[in-house]
Amino acid sequence: MKFKFDKKYLYWGLTGFLALAGAILFYYMLFHGANFMGGIDRFITIAMPIIDGFVLAYLFTPILNMLEKKVIRPLCAKAGLTMTPKVKRRVRAGSILATLVIVLVVVYELFALIIPEVVRSVQSIIFQFPIYVNNLSNWALLLLKDNPDLEATVDALIDQYSAKILEYVNTNLLPQINEILKTVSLSVIGIFKALWNLVIGFIISIYLLGSKEKFAGQAKKIVYAIFDRKAGNELVSNFRFIHSTFIGFIGGKIIDSIIIGIICFVCTSIIGTPYSILVSVIIGVTNIIPFFGPWIGGIPSALLVLMVDPKQALYFGILIIVIQQFDGNILGPKILGDSTGLSGFWVIFSITIFGGLFGVLGMIVGVPIFAVFYAGVKSLVDRYLRKKNLPTDLAPYMTVGRIEESMAFTEYVPPAKKKNSGKSGPKQPDTNTDSSEPKKS
Repeated sequence: MKFKFDKKYLYWGLTGFLALAGAILFYYMLFHGANFMGGIDRFITIAMPIIDGFVLAYLFTPILNMLEKKVIRPLCAKAGLTMTPKVKRRVRAGSILATLVIVLVVVYELFALIIPEVVRSVQSIIFQFPIYVNNLSNWALLLLKDNPDLEATVDALIDQYSAKILEYVNTNLLPQINEILKTVSLSVIGIFKALWNLVIGFIISIYLLGSKEKFAGQAKKIVYAIFDRKAGNELVSNFRFIHSTFIGFIGGKIIDSIIIGIICFVCTSIIGTPYSILVSVIIGVTNIIPFFGPWIGGIPSALLVLMVDPKQALYFGILIIVIQQFDGNILGPKILGDSTGLSGFWVIFSITIFGGLFGVLGMIVGVPIFAVFYAGVKSLVDRYLRKKNLPTDLAPYMTVGRIEESMAFTEYVPPAKKKNSGKSGPKQPDTNTDSSEPKKS
């Protein structure tokens, strides 16, 4: 007897296997989630050089494309070279070399200009810290002397909390000195390990840049092999949107932060702010974080200036407010434009959620990630609305009370307005007993 193979039994068996595997995975995640997350963390730690390589290659790609298309290929065309595969490989190698040279020179010059000044500023702060504390104490005493009521309140607060602070130091802080030193030592080791991973990732990024079209083609090949043509086209288009959103936001934010740091340095040098380079670096770096970045960098910088010169701290605070208003209303929109399409609320929402989950990195990349998610949900909602022959614009839904069978939008009228409108004429008997049907005018 000849056995006849039926594909439907294979599909049923595969479906049953996947359902069973999903149930086992759900059980394991529910009761052994810590082990699962520990395994993911260990995998990420092992793969960190590769992740660094992908990130560096992604950031270097715009520079590489610009050099190759705008500089090296036109030079080859003027020299009369035909773009044979051998010439293309040499052009790509030259573009990669030029990209790496530009990046390394810029980073070296930036560090050579900033790091020595920052180190000198930090050394000056450490050596003169007692003087700064004394200046701040004298300023506070003078302020309290001129305000007796404020002095009495501050004295009461000091008496109330000084005993608690001493108790905390003696019972909690001092016994944990060994743990603190251990944590600091592990942090130093972690920094060196991160630098080593970055060096390995830099080498990996060179190979990725050399074959980026090949890797992209392989990824598209897999997509079209798994999905049908329509779904594959949509998936590729979505990845292009994700790429444009990320590269537009991250690149624009870096340029914006560099300009803000330079403006801050020029202005602080003019008004004579202490440690102008140090506070400008802090303001520029933290400005990469949307919305909260100016406050994260501005408050510690203002406290630092306050210890040196309280009057300059006031000027510095006013300057930072002016700079951030200029950045938020003029410079930022000019550079970034509407790269994310998110309102202010969703920006704060994404920074808060992703910052709580992933720390500083989440605060930086949370906005473009949520922008992609927001655009995906909006596209899905618009697709279902079009299937129902409903408009996709937001304006008609802002005042709608109900949608009739004829697809006409009826505006919502609050009950108070209905009562007021009823007083204008004689009350008509209500002959419509079916509340589900709209009343005829």
